[in-house]
Amino acid sequence: MTLSLSHRLTRMTGRDPKERHRASTPLELLFDLTFVVAFSQVGSQTAHLLDLGQVGSALIAFAFTTFAVSWAWINYTWLASAYDTDDIFFRVATLIEMIGVLILALGVPPFFHSIEEGHHVDNGVMVAGYVVMRVAAVALWLRAARHDPARRKTCLAYAVNISIAQVGWIALIFLNLSLPVTFFFTTLLTLFELAGPIFAERRFTPTPWHPHHVAERYGLLVIITLGEVILGTILAISAVLEVEGWSVQAALVAFGGTTLAFALWWVYFILPSGPVLARHPRRGFVWGYGHMVIFGSLVGVGAGLHVAANVIAHPDGHVGAEFALLTVAVPVLVFEVALFTIYSLLVREFDPFHLWLFLGAVAMLALSVLAVMLGATIGVALLILACSPIVIVVGYEAVGHRHQAAVLERDAA
Repeated sequence: MTLSLSHRLTRMTGRDPKERHRASTPLELLFDLTFVVAFSQVGSQTAHLLDLGQVGSALIAFAFTTFAVSWAWINYTWLASAYDTDDIFFRVATLIEMIGVLILALGVPPFFHSIEEGHHVDNGVMVAGYVVMRVAAVALWLRAARHDPARRKTCLAYAVNISIAQVGWIALIFLNLSLPVTFFFTTLLTLFELAGPIFAERRFTPTPWHPHHVAERYGLLVIITLGEVILGTILAISAVLEVEGWSVQAALVAFGGTTLAFALWWVYFILPSGPVLARHPRRGFVWGYGHMVIFGSLVGVGAGLHVAANVIAHPDGHVGAEFALLTVAVPVLVFEVALFTIYSLLVREFDPFHLWLFLGAVAMLALSVLAVMLGATIGVALLILACSPIVIVVGYEAVGHRHQAAVLERDAA
């Protein structure tokens, strides 16, 4: 279909999933900017709890908020890939979604604070923002159901699932349940939301989402999330400059953090998402849902660098250099595990060569932690840590690219 240049109301009959040269729109890129704020809030609040040594509270709050932010983005992205008309209705609905994201981001600090105190869950503002977003999504799905008779049942299934889930989230605000009971019902609602798209897409006619467009959209959010790693690096450099001024340590932190972000970017885009999704659209669920771990791990790396910056600036704080480096190394490990797993599930093959790459990457992470334990500075350890994804890059460029070419050739055949 052709986008309306005047942005007048256009029927949401669905985009062509085989449209050539489909790219992200300026509206989608603007929408993504709100998630810079949301992920930054999650990263800074997580770093605060980690800096206090409250690992359990940090992990619980981090998991909940990362899911909320990632899931909100995923829902909009797949809907837009299938039904973006770029008319005034869609633009205003996107504006409402953006407002919802910002409200959700404002609710992150009080939510983390309530988890830190451990008495109740203060998720009212977060849920309010989430509901604002979902109201706009329901309106879009209902409009698509009206304009696209062939997929009417699919669109209505999405609208019903989202509406029921929102009733549940709102109820949790007013019930004032204990922490364990709250998280029990939160888990149930999360599973219900995750099951909605699977039921709609597999029970009825699938929506016309564009595989290469979706792959590009995910890649762009990965780049945006890597901004948290860059921000963490800047904070760490600033901490070194405050303590030591311009020094070798500052140079090591700058080079190590920037190299880490660059290597993680390189490793991610080894994933052959677009071509495989185009041939096997049903694999989109495990690929798309698995990316929530990817997004979360990158936010976690940024939060870990925040902790490292705090340790450099205040070495007599609650945690030491070993703990600070672990808060960076563990998310990098999670990222690498998730990426290898998603790759194998996407192409439906296990490459033994990947095991060697993974073990080499893990060895560098272990070496970085060991270096700090033996007295190395955070700057030196960070530089060693950055070699973890570099091992994967070098292995892929030397040998792995031939393995991937063979996999794609077999898949195409």
